[in-house]
Amino acid sequence: MITWTEDQRRLREGLAPLLEKLSDGHVERDAEAAFPRAQWDLLRATGILGLPFEERWGGLGQDLLTTMYVLEGLGLGCRDAGLNFSVCSHLVSTGVPLQRFGSEELKARYLPGLCSGELIGAHAISEPDSGSDALAMRTRAERDGDDYVLTGGKAFVSNGPVADVITVYARTSDRPGPLSVTAFLVDRDTPGLTVGRPVAKMGLRTSPLCELYFDECRVPATQIVGRRGGGFLVLDHVMRWEILCSFVINAGEMRDRVGRCAEYARTRTQFGQPIGSFQAVSHKIVDMEIGVETARHWLYSAAAKLAAGENVTRDIAIAKLVTSEANVASALAAVQIFGGNGYMAEYGIEKELRNSVAGTIYSGTSEIQRNRIASMLGL
Repeated sequence: MITWTEDQRRLREGLAPLLEKLSDGHVERDAEAAFPRAQWDLLRATGILGLPFEERWGGLGQDLLTTMYVLEGLGLGCRDAGLNFSVCSHLVSTGVPLQRFGSEELKARYLPGLCSGELIGAHAISEPDSGSDALAMRTRAERDGDDYVLTGGKAFVSNGPVADVITVYARTSDRPGPLSVTAFLVDRDTPGLTVGRPVAKMGLRTSPLCELYFDECRVPATQIVGRRGGGFLVLDHVMRWEILCSFVINAGEMRDRVGRCAEYARTRTQFGQPIGSFQAVSHKIVDMEIGVETARHWLYSAAAKLAAGENVTRDIAIAKLVTSEANVASALAAVQIFGGNGYMAEYGIEKELRNSVAGTIYSGTSEIQRNRIASMLGL
């Protein structure tokens, strides 16, 4: 059990005055599938976008656990899950790898804007023919003097339509294995980069997604994050942060959902009594409570081990699997508890189910996580 300090609690509570404004109109924004720029600007003022980054770059200098604790508070209070997802994607896609692996020149150029939210970050990993199998990517980066020339395409780029800078993973060698991939920071206005139109999707609609196309896109070698052939090391670091940060936001969303369902079950009357008095309903809420607490346990336990330098491959896989599937079960139960109201778009319950499904796919599918755990069991 983690005991949070007064400073950590104060950071999280600092979001409270804005949470209602962040949630205002969340159902309508979901229907419009538009990036909530006004809400993004509200978040910029809180400093949350600079949580894990060094103070010399304008960040708050917080560790992983504190960052997760504050992000859980965002999930707890903000019902725009797309905005929440965009915040996490921004934090972990460009800023986190840049701070860990980037040159001082790159840090000085990009981190202040990323910390303030003036710049929006994204990362481009997946391709039409390579999702969870990242090493099968075909986008290439060929050395030409002081530059690399990128050719290929990327799919499912979260924040892509609004991003100012993108971490792009490309193949710099034909050798099999992880040493064939390199990470580059690519500015949106780089000649040869075409940003596709936003792609309609099932959930998380206020977090825009698109494809990217690279046609003789020339990027200076100084834009490499880390070193040539070190892209998979960068990606591994990013994925750990992405899973812990994005799914702790989901844990906050799940906690809020339990509260709303319990309140509804206490006040909604059928057959002369509150529906919460029926075991069929109360047990669903109990299972929701167990799900969120189990998710929180695995997420924070994995984060504590990672911060201590321990091997967390198994823990991260379990945390991701447990949280993503508990979130789907929780959202489905909420639709059932709210009944007809839960099925209607105006209550915002049905979109939570649509949003939750994504978590079983991105950052490594549930099947990939089970395979990873099985391999560690010698299977």
